[in-house]
Amino acid sequence: MAQLIKLIDYISRYETNPFHYPTQYIRLKQENWRQVYERWEKELEKEVETSTSQDKDETKKRFFGWNPFQFKTEQTDIEKEVHHLPRTKQQVMQLFLNELYPFQLKWATSTLTQISYTDQKFNNDHTLKQFLQRLPDIYLLMYYPIFNIKNAPIDGDIILISPIGIDIIHIIKGTSNTIFASNERTWTIEKNNNSSKIISPLLSLKRTEQIVKSILNKHKIDFSINKTVLAKHSSIVFTNEPYQTTLIGMDEYTTWLEGKRQLSSPLKNVQLKAMEALLMYCQSTSVQRPEWEKDDDYMTPATFKEEE
Repeated sequence: MAQLIKLIDYISRYETNPFHYPTQYIRLKQENWRQVYERWEKELEKEVETSTSQDKDETKKRFFGWNPFQFKTEQTDIEKEVHHLPRTKQQVMQLFLNELYPFQLKWATSTLTQISYTDQKFNNDHTLKQFLQRLPDIYLLMYYPIFNIKNAPIDGDIILISPIGIDIIHIIKGTSNTIFASNERTWTIEKNNNSSKIISPLLSLKRTEQIVKSILNKHKIDFSINKTVLAKHSSIVFTNEPYQTTLIGMDEYTTWLEGKRQLSSPLKNVQLKAMEALLMYCQSTSVQRPEWEKDDDYMTPATFKEEE
C-alpha cells in the first residue's frame, strides 16, 4: 500500500521527519498484517474443527465478533454485530487495506501537535484509494499538493515518488465512449458524436515539472522525472507521443499499473531526499491540537503505535 505523504495543503507527518516515517510505516504495516493474517488462520482452523459434522454450506456460518481491527475498548453495539469470517487471503487483505486507509489519512492530515481541517470527500475518494491500495509501500504519493513558490500558492498535479524516479500524473475523466485527441494547447473530446475542447493537460504537467525540477536542482538532487496523462476509462488518440510524457488510456491502463506494481526495490536515499525537498516547498494549513485531544494509537490486534 503506497504511502500518502501529502494531501493538498494539509499538514503531514512526513514533512516533520521525512526519513523516519516512511520506514516506520512499512514496519508497522508488516507487523500488523502478520498478526491479522495469523489470527484469521486460527479462526479458520476453529471453523473447520467445529463444522466437521455439519453440512458444507453451514461451514460458512457467521462469526460473532470477527473484527481483526477492533479497538481495545468495551464492546459497543456495533462490535457485537455478527460478522462473516473472510473466506480467502485476498478478502482478508482487502479488509486490512480498507481499515488501513483512515490511518493513512490521519498521518497525511496531522502531526503530534498540529491538525488540519479536512474535506470529508477524501474518505471516499476512489482515485486516491486506488493509488494507495494498488501500489506497493515503496511509492510515496503527493496528491494534488499546493506549492508555495515566492509566497504564491501553485496547484500541483499528482506526484508519485518511486525509488527510481518521479512520475507527475494528470488525470482526465471520461467514460468508455469518450475519446481524447491530443494537440498542443487544446485537446478535443469526442463523445456520442459531439465534440468539445479542453485545455491540454500537458500545460499543467509542464508547470508542475518546472516546479519539481527547480526544487531538485536547488538541492542538487539528480532524479529522473516522467510525465503521464491518465485516462482510465477513456481512449487517447495521438499521432506522436509528447516528449518524456506517457499517454495512458483505458487500453493501456492495466499494463501501466501492473508495471508500477512489479517494481521491487527498497526505499532509496535519493528518493527520501527528493521527498524532503519537495515537502519543504509545500503549503501546509493547520491549527494547534487542543490540549485535551490525544493522538490516539491506531489499533489492530496489536497496537499500531506511533513513536514520538
